[in-house]
Amino acid sequence: MKMMKSSKLEGLSEKIFLDRYAWKNADPSGTKVGDVVLVLTKDDPKFPAKEVGEVIARNGNKVTVRTRAGQIVESEVEKLTLTIEKTPEEMWDRLAKAMASVEDTAEKRKQWEERFRYILDDWKLVPGGRIAAGAGTSDELTLFNCYVIPSPKDSRGGIMETLTEMTEIMARGGGVGINLSSLRPRRAVVAGVNGSSSGAVSWGGLFSYTTGLIEQGGSRRGALMLMMNDWHPDLLDFITVKQTMGQVTNANLSVCISNAFMKAVKEDLDWELVFPDTRDPEYDELWDGDLEKWRSRGKKVVLYRTVKARDVWHTIIESAWKSAEPGVVFMEYYNQMSNSWYFNPIICTNPCGEQGLPAWGVCNLSALNLSKFYDEEKDDVAWDELAKVTRWSVRFLDNVIDKTPYHFKENEKNQKRERRVGLGSMGLAELLIKLKIRYGSPESLEFLDKLYGFIAREAYLASTEIAAEKGSFEAFDAEKFLQSGFMRNMVSVYPEVGEAVRKRGMRNVTVITQAPTGSTGTMVGTSTGIEPYFAFEYYRQSRLGLDKQYVPIAQKWRDEHPGEELPDYFVTAMELSAEDHIRVQAAIQRWVDSSISKTANAPHDFTIEETKKLYELAFELGCKGVTIYRDGSRDTQVLSTAKDDEKKDAKAEGTAADTQAAADSGDAAAIGKLNAALNSNVSKQDEQVFDKQYKRRPQVLRGATYKINTPFGMAYITINDIDGTPGEIFLNVGKAGSDVFAMAEALGRVCSLFLRYGDHGNKVKLLIKHLKGIGGSGAIGFGANRVESIADAVAKSLEMHIGLTQDNAGSPTDVPPIAAAAEPIVTLPGGKSGPVESRDLCPSCGSASLLNVEGCKTCTNCGYSRCQ
Repeated sequence: MKMMKSSKLEGLSEKIFLDRYAWKNADPSGTKVGDVVLVLTKDDPKFPAKEVGEVIARNGNKVTVRTRAGQIVESEVEKLTLTIEKTPEEMWDRLAKAMASVEDTAEKRKQWEERFRYILDDWKLVPGGRIAAGAGTSDELTLFNCYVIPSPKDSRGGIMETLTEMTEIMARGGGVGINLSSLRPRRAVVAGVNGSSSGAVSWGGLFSYTTGLIEQGGSRRGALMLMMNDWHPDLLDFITVKQTMGQVTNANLSVCISNAFMKAVKEDLDWELVFPDTRDPEYDELWDGDLEKWRSRGKKVVLYRTVKARDVWHTIIESAWKSAEPGVVFMEYYNQMSNSWYFNPIICTNPCGEQGLPAWGVCNLSALNLSKFYDEEKDDVAWDELAKVTRWSVRFLDNVIDKTPYHFKENEKNQKRERRVGLGSMGLAELLIKLKIRYGSPESLEFLDKLYGFIAREAYLASTEIAAEKGSFEAFDAEKFLQSGFMRNMVSVYPEVGEAVRKRGMRNVTVITQAPTGSTGTMVGTSTGIEPYFAFEYYRQSRLGLDKQYVPIAQKWRDEHPGEELPDYFVTAMELSAEDHIRVQAAIQRWVDSSISKTANAPHDFTIEETKKLYELAFELGCKGVTIYRDGSRDTQVLSTAKDDEKKDAKAEGTAADTQAAADSGDAAAIGKLNAALNSNVSKQDEQVFDKQYKRRPQVLRGATYKINTPFGMAYITINDIDGTPGEIFLNVGKAGSDVFAMAEALGRVCSLFLRYGDHGNKVKLLIKHLKGIGGSGAIGFGANRVESIADAVAKSLEMHIGLTQDNAGSPTDVPPIAAAAEPIVTLPGGKSGPVESRDLCPSCGSASLLNVEGCKTCTNCGYSRCQ
């Protein structure tokens, strides 16, 4: 087998290596002329930039650095990153020695240092980031990437204890997962302080905020996953929390879904949102977030609300469609498949979702670089080499368990009880291209089953061999272990694995995990995780700056075939259908005992209904979780195919391309100007064009009025037509306060101005696109009837209006009011209650809860009060 060694790093690869994984010099004060350093070239808290360079002059605390690109940068010594290691070879030597050091004899230490050095060489095995950065450098840095800590005890002290644990773990480089379901719902009584709870979601905001403050060893931000079970009364608030700016900004969100919930969705059943009776005398002692365990003790559960399962499901789908969150983890199914089902239930996942863990569980990660296992002579996988590296890699990860420092005794106790490891892969997309197999094709699914089945078999046999030498994990029970859903599948295909488990035992409760490997994969220059390439030329925005990347294998093919298109087996994430992504995930999930970090990429015009079908397909195919990313559904992306300024131009061009009639009539530029007009950016030239294309209002217009309940009260939205299309909008929000009334009138005027400008055919759809889904501090209704704001109500009215004008058989009276619930009765501070008279935005909390009460403006949400 021919293998090209290319450990030399350049460009972004070198920056990532020096910034994240090379052994740092803790005291840069000794920096001297000639040192290679990482220098801050753009000191921006959100979008900083760093470059690799050489120190060419120093004067006291001031240094001059020439970057690799020739730029001269003046800086200060303390702003430099100075590393002890300059090359990957130095890091590989350190890691091999550190991991072999736990062997019990000098002979074994020598043998395994040589073997570990072999698998690390040429990036055949790429250790997880925490191992690479910490092993052999410090007794403080954890070598585990991620942790799940117990759900918080439902008290102020318990929440602060969880916050402390989270902070300590993150400060040492670990990501954290927390399931919030143990915390009582919003407005639940807290007897000890004669008050009510702010709810589980608000405490999630505290964990999120703290995560944003933590810089991990100067190389990355803290990482946090927040989860909530499908029975919790705050579930709907949790699903939509990110639609309110600023509440949860530094955490990934996922909902834990049960089989019963999916059955209720399928059969259109009611779903109960419940919580334990907090008045139970043993509540503080026994409640830990496990509802089934609480019920099994005969404890009372309080019903807070009954909803339609499909409405909740639709809200999850719609939110994921809008902003890629929340993800979904099929937690009950996960536990049925889990090898630890009989002694340690999975309660949450790590921040990227690939590792489901019990309380105090950890993920211990490294990745096989599959691109290194292509045998060019045979045009096949180098199966023997892959088997050897896989087996030695399992021992490498098992040794991490004994090498890492433990800062919480609970982590050490749990990990040594189960010895969980997670061997994954990167470079899959590159390997498939070398084999000329199109990612996502039926041929690829067959190949993936063979490839990952082979890796799982070798990894499990390796774990049994280590068990025979060193002993099984403490909680090992052969018969129960083999009853897990995963092991039943494994033994049905590879019976020799079952025989080895019974004969030799099992060193590790789990062995396989498919992590994302975003930074490490980029560093070594291959495709990340099990994902296809995002694009063959793209920009990567990170804390190191904005870097343009070229995929080496694609660039090499283009150099060898000038002027030719890439073959169809060069496929990118956005060229695949979302279903292709899910089918690949399902094929690999069969051979992964933990879980998978995988995103189903979808085009911008992917619909909510298509998203729903995709999530349900994932459940049917046996995926343990699912996350979708619809292109452009977030304001910022780590990866993009254009710089910000280029993206803006492309967005305007894309809009024009979507409206061919406008382009044919010379109005393509007008659409771009209209988009700009939404940001109130009008020049004199724009005013002249406006005057020529503005449609003056006729004396008489006909239209329809739509009644829609909004978070501010019942809105009556009148849409009048000009020449058969909407040209005017009036808004009248009943029970609205003066501030909301003014904003509603302004919105109606701006929409009318927009609709009367130009002759382009798709302006109504463009307006709907801009207004739909805009969220405020509250929402009303569920599922398709959910209304986020007055702007969202206008978009829904326009959608209904277009449907009526296109269907002559329809009439305004055929349309039922959206979420037309009765006006709510509001309980005011002090215990008074009554119907809402007028609502405004509270200047303290921002919610639409400021009422005129007895001559004062009083907020029902936070208690703010101001006399007139």
